Amino acid sequence: MASTLQSGSTAPSATPATHELSFPLPRAPQSHIHLRLTNHTTSVLLFLTTSVESTSTLSSLGSFVYAMPNRTGGQPLSTPLYTQGSTLDFATRLARLLAKKLGKPVYVGNSISFAGAGMGGTVEEEMEGFRRCVDVVVGVLERDKKAKE
Repeated sequence: MASTLQSGSTAPSATPATHELSFPLPRAPQSHIHLRLTNHTTSVLLFLTTSVESTSTLSSLGSFVYAMPNRTGGQPLSTPLYTQGSTLDFATRLARLLAKKLGKPVYVGNSISFAGAGMGGTVEEEMEGFRRCVDVVVGVLERDKKAKE
């Protein structure tokens, strides 16, 4: 994982830990997912977008979703704060899964587009990208937690 990540800046320890990372889509190395992750004491803020090396087009504003763990053990609760049809499902699934794994509220802003992926954005490509995003976010937060101990 570390060989494909390109890390940006990390904020000082007095403020919430902020990470800016970039990694290639699993089946499309020319396309990258860029994320900005801020780990507050009581919540996590995550923004995701994509870029394709061969074009200079930027992704449009995507969906913004809030999710919080369900303390009774059920599915996490979520609500869209801003919706963009093609990005809402991915943002909601990601926010719910992270809220459940992390045990605290999560805000996810998502403008990822899999159209530039190797096979044009198939379900398999989207699921691989989803898994990769979860792995990277959870990995970074676990590293932060170990560094504080």
